[in-house]
Amino acid sequence: MVQGVGAARLRALVNHFGDPESVLAAGEKQLVSVEGIDRGLARRILSRGDFEKEVQVQLSRLNKWDANLVTFWDSDFPENLKKIYDPPVMLFVRGKLSPSDKYSVAIVGTRNPTTYGKHVAEKFAAELSEQGIIVVSGLARGIDTLAHMTTVRSGGRTVAVLGSGVDVIYPSENRRLADQILMGGAIISEYYMGSKPDAVNFPRRNRIISGISLGTILIETDINGGAMITAGSALDQNREVFAVPGSVFEKKSRGTNKLIREGRAKLVEDITDVLEELKYRLKPILKRQTPPPPKIQLTIFEQKVFELLTEEPEHIDALGERCGIAISDLLVQLLSLELKGIVKQLPGKYFVKCE
Repeated sequence: MVQGVGAARLRALVNHFGDPESVLAAGEKQLVSVEGIDRGLARRILSRGDFEKEVQVQLSRLNKWDANLVTFWDSDFPENLKKIYDPPVMLFVRGKLSPSDKYSVAIVGTRNPTTYGKHVAEKFAAELSEQGIIVVSGLARGIDTLAHMTTVRSGGRTVAVLGSGVDVIYPSENRRLADQILMGGAIISEYYMGSKPDAVNFPRRNRIISGISLGTILIETDINGGAMITAGSALDQNREVFAVPGSVFEKKSRGTNKLIREGRAKLVEDITDVLEELKYRLKPILKRQTPPPPKIQLTIFEQKVFELLTEEPEHIDALGERCGIAISDLLVQLLSLELKGIVKQLPGKYFVKCE
């Protein structure tokens, strides 16, 4: 609340003195010994201003909305977010943060998606949820809303990052969705309770969306869309960026297509593309999937014999009569099918299908 003390200086002060109480108990000489703190700033810290009054307002609102304040130094502060260049010092939280949030993937995009964009957003969100991956987005209209809504419907966990106070749901039509998110997820913001959704807040909000996630999926955005800022933040944070290709005739695809063309984002057509790229980081939670057995290629003659066989043993003479194939030729086909593991020979020249 002191003009000139941002997140970086606050971290420096707490790291120097050990805890916030010691910062406030320090004298001017001690404060100016910290890099970035001059006498003017030290005096503003010491003057305190109307701190206590504003603190009480914030605590009252936190209590009213059943929200919590989580700081950078708390054990439940999101693990991935601690590692970015400029993490927020405080997060206002409704719902609960979880250790599993380190297995998050963000889905962002345009506020006015096409039918194609809507379908992709719903498909990707549902499939991420099925894998136990947390879906992060910004609760905005369009792709964000679809990502949250589909995750909730799929029984998954989702985290919404706001560019306003957590008690100011924007857009207002998402208030019911916000309540649904809170049943198993969380709504978070670095902005004070009661903060309005000012335009200047959203670029900084976007760095939290990408920073809390292992990777960010972009689904439809123009070159100057807000999702492109999220992609830029993800790249700066050394996080993976995935882009869904779109029509060359669609303005909303210009941003995603540009990222792919420039090699700044990985082209994804299916959620397996994302899982493959993040498999080592997601390994602790990914559900094991049994790969489908390889399709066995059969010749025309092998196929004819195989289709006549059943799970009931049949003698080669009876099978030969039904096939209309000489026994010597039939034995060749049966041997080939046996080597492919789909036919078994029993004693007495009996054969069965073992698919």
